[in-house]
Amino acid sequence: MNDAFPLPEGYEISTDPTRLDVGRVHRWLSADAYWALGRPREKQERAIAGSVNFGVYETPSGGQVAYARVVTDGATFAWLCDVYVDPALRGKGIGKALVGAVRAHLEPLGLRRVLLATQDAHTVYEQLGFRPLVEPDRWMALVFE
Repeated sequence: MNDAFPLPEGYEISTDPTRLDVGRVHRWLSADAYWALGRPREKQERAIAGSVNFGVYETPSGGQVAYARVVTDGATFAWLCDVYVDPALRGKGIGKALVGAVRAHLEPLGLRRVLLATQDAHTVYEQLGFRPLVEPDRWMALVFE
């Protein structure tokens, strides 16, 4: 799926939603991800159902070790979100390989842009081609508090 940042030996990436460990994904995000703390399980399940989901799995056990999802219309726009790697496996290149696989999956669609938001991983995403918004003053958000 991604030649620039290959997965370490013993892992594979899949977009098959039946392989997702939804309970694990929910625990990771709702308990450890600053952007999703406290997210209810039902909301996470709806997010998964409306997204293209990417999982990284150990081989041959099949245990899930990382997750990312993409919200997209498949033609003009995508939002990469909920990128998470099990803390015990960070620093091994799994996250870069995962985001590289997302990029490779989206590239043939001819999207105009793929957005993401990050508080602390700018340098990681820059290695994969992401850049700060050129005209951030043109962007607005509707936030329901």
